[in-house]
Amino acid sequence: MAQSNFVDYVKICGRSGRGGAGSVHFRREKFVPKGGPDGGDGGRGGDIILRGNRNVWTLLHLKYRKHVIASVGEHGMGALKSGAAGEDVILDVPLGTVAKDAETGEIEFEITDHEEERILVKGGRGGLGNNHFKSSTNQAPQYAQPGEPGKEEWKILELKLLADVGLVGFPNAGKSTFLSVISAAKPKIADYPFTTLKPNLGMVDYRDNKSFVVADIPGIIEGAAEGKGLGHQFLRHIERNAVLLFMISSEAESIGEEYKILLSELQRYNPEMLTKPRVIAITKADLIDDELQKLLAAEIDIPHIFISSVTGKNIMQLKDLLWEKINESYFDEEE
Repeated sequence: MAQSNFVDYVKICGRSGRGGAGSVHFRREKFVPKGGPDGGDGGRGGDIILRGNRNVWTLLHLKYRKHVIASVGEHGMGALKSGAAGEDVILDVPLGTVAKDAETGEIEFEITDHEEERILVKGGRGGLGNNHFKSSTNQAPQYAQPGEPGKEEWKILELKLLADVGLVGFPNAGKSTFLSVISAAKPKIADYPFTTLKPNLGMVDYRDNKSFVVADIPGIIEGAAEGKGLGHQFLRHIERNAVLLFMISSEAESIGEEYKILLSELQRYNPEMLTKPRVIAITKADLIDDELQKLLAAEIDIPHIFISSVTGKNIMQLKDLLWEKINESYFDEEE
């Protein structure tokens, strides 16, 4: 996925269709000169609907579509004929898309399943024809309901990446290099912080034709939970990952301290993320010897492994560990 084509935030204005008016009509036939009311109902206005599509990975197709307009319902007719409903507008979105009210910021729903459909802006109801209002005291009602107006609402769509493993680490921890080694993803790589400005997804081939998805997000900095740096723009992508892989460089002054800071940022953003299985990968292990590895390992009390994306050291062993944790996570969810 090209970085320039990845869009995870759009703001659109949805205008649903107006409902058609009910009909005021009376049955008139050759031998029925004074037939009763037979006005049909108006058709409902078109809805604006979001539909989950597992083959869509970005909101790019909606970036320049600021106004989405559904069609109106048709008016009712005589002989109890209802007007046609307005045509719905269906927008395909990636799994993990969250819909919010643009004014309040309130989350309305999240699309998580393929072909799941949710109404973003509901169309107006069609009006009832005069047939509905006949009674013993009013056998020839001269009125019907107008259709309900459609709604015009601004919505925010945000994407939370759905991946099996989310990479978490400070800038320049080696996440992009790691992703490029274990998958076909081609993230931008350089030896300076904030190389990654947009999330990258990589499909990782595993044993026996199995595979899993890894998401690389921009590096975390202190204060990210409060929006500092890239802040909330990327932390939301970690929420939907099954397993968190913390990547810390062997060149760090204190691996244990960096891990605590990363953990603290996640906790402040969303404490539920700390319930996810966690693994630590100490990167650039080709730069240190076995004795130093033992000293560094003493600072860590969760599953960890020393790797080198350059030499390939322990890459397969890390895949094994991640696969084990992924399956543990999904098994816990089923329970």
